[in-house]
Amino acid sequence: MNNQKVAITETVLRDGQQSLIATRMPIADMLPILKTMDQVGYHALEVWGGATFDACIRYLNEDPWERLRQIRKQAPHTKLQMLLRGQNILGYKNYADDVVTAFIQQSIANGIDIIRLFDALNDTRNLKTALNATKQYGGHAQMTIAYTTSDYHTVDYYVTLAKEMADMGADSLCIKDMAGILTPQTAYELVSRIKAAIEIPLEVHTHATSGIAEMTYLKAIEAGADIIDTAISPFAGGTSQPATESMQIALQNLGYTVDLDQTKLNAIADYFAPIRDRFRQDGLLNPKVKDVQPKALVYQVPGGMLSNLLAQLQAQNLESAYSDVLEEIPKVRADLGYPPLVTPLSQMVGTQALMNIISGERYQIIPNEIKDYVKGLYGRPPVPIQAAIITKIIGDQQPITQRPADLLAPQLPDFEKASQPYAKGIEDVLMYALFPEQARDFQGRREDRFYDVPVQTVEVALTPEF
Repeated sequence: MNNQKVAITETVLRDGQQSLIATRMPIADMLPILKTMDQVGYHALEVWGGATFDACIRYLNEDPWERLRQIRKQAPHTKLQMLLRGQNILGYKNYADDVVTAFIQQSIANGIDIIRLFDALNDTRNLKTALNATKQYGGHAQMTIAYTTSDYHTVDYYVTLAKEMADMGADSLCIKDMAGILTPQTAYELVSRIKAAIEIPLEVHTHATSGIAEMTYLKAIEAGADIIDTAISPFAGGTSQPATESMQIALQNLGYTVDLDQTKLNAIADYFAPIRDRFRQDGLLNPKVKDVQPKALVYQVPGGMLSNLLAQLQAQNLESAYSDVLEEIPKVRADLGYPPLVTPLSQMVGTQALMNIISGERYQIIPNEIKDYVKGLYGRPPVPIQAAIITKIIGDQQPITQRPADLLAPQLPDFEKASQPYAKGIEDVLMYALFPEQARDFQGRREDRFYDVPVQTVEVALTPEF
């Protein structure tokens, strides 16, 4: 028994729902429960970033900036967290430094406290601008190790990377295991060594995909992890995170201090259960993403990628190709220098694997994003790509070696011009910069008052505390 304190970040509003229902939860499902969530005692609520911005304008007919402001208004006491892809921001390519800086400034101004910064290749050159902007505008910069496995990705490699990130000025560090492949013993070794090497807080993020997440969290906590990510039970498990309530009860029983209000957690679970059931009935919550998939330890496919891949295949009546695509993914990943399967690389590798299977010939069809990656426009691959693969994908062109964003001139002035006449301010300009086609469509049909969702508070019967 011990008195070690474990803090918890709740993911249901971002990664939990992104992993299970491809980020289709509207703001109307969130608002009635936010005041209760604000009183639980979470370390943070992960509410924004990742695919939420894209999904809001592409599928939900919502202004993502307004979503953030409404969440902030209803949850004023708990830190709000977002996920940001370094120089990619929330898109799928590198943006110039002026766009990255402006986006982070607006995110913090609208209520974000913690920005989890990651680069899909763990290329820290792609994190420097975002890190500096987060600190400049008063945010908490959590730098992130995108965890993956290969002969190259050793514990030594990750410890060196953690030291580099701490030296760069990170306020905290996160081990982001997007595919649920961090095994318990490796987690113990990795966390032990990183905690011995740095002094800033360490958070661990994993997914329940492969069936080992709770063991991984326990060993990480035993090794000194300060914070873990969980999802309230209706949106937990499968490709999401372990359940918040279950982890709290288990950790408290082991003697750890987890300062969450159990009564309020139960009320939150009761609130989200019928919402989950609705998504099941609508078909957006595919039963397969709730399955335990030990093969994820081989395929290394993140939860959000699995749900999106299934949706993609279903839309083309190709669901029978699911297993073949999963088997092709690690082969493509090896060809491309073992990039971690995290956005945008997870989508890019998954799409290339899909093309390889559908076309019947490997690399007969090559998306432009894969060509740009091989050219070095996303950063340094963890392992050098073989010359034969480079030639097959980009011919005689030579990959670049400098930071990709160094090739980009400032872009905001051009985006300001291109986003007229619909853009009403910098937020709309940034929306256009990230997703021009979707933003133009959204802004063109937007009304002055886009939506006004009445807020209903879920009342919780509290027992007296003695």
